[in-house]
Amino acid sequence: MIGKTIQEIKMGDKASFTKTISETDVYLFAGITGDLNPAHINEVEASQGMFKGRIAHGILVTGLISTVLGMYLPGPGTIYMGQELKFTAPVRIGDTITAEVEVIEIIAEKNRIKVKTTCTNQDGKVVIDGSAMVMPPKGK
Repeated sequence: MIGKTIQEIKMGDKASFTKTISETDVYLFAGITGDLNPAHINEVEASQGMFKGRIAHGILVTGLISTVLGMYLPGPGTIYMGQELKFTAPVRIGDTITAEVEVIEIIAEKNRIKVKTTCTNQDGKVVIDGSAMVMPPKGK
């Protein structure tokens, strides 16, 4: 299975992926990465912090962007080269997040595309905003 090549990609192309962030997701991510910050795993301590409860790791949520790039646009075979991010709102356990990418620049001579990356919650609030550079697969 190979994703779209640079010749198949058009300006403005979009793709998205939606997932509800579970407590299990947060605990597994904490265990895998070693990021055991109480803001993510300790409700008692987190409830006294600025968000008044536990929040998901920002990079866990950012991983949904990787899903869109690697599975949908451009898709399998894509090389994720770089990402700029702004975390604009917390993601809580139980939030349903939609990660969307939109093609904003095509650099055909280098086989690169730049995409706008946005994650929104179930209320339509942007929780992550940024852009990424990727290399689509070369051929089928």
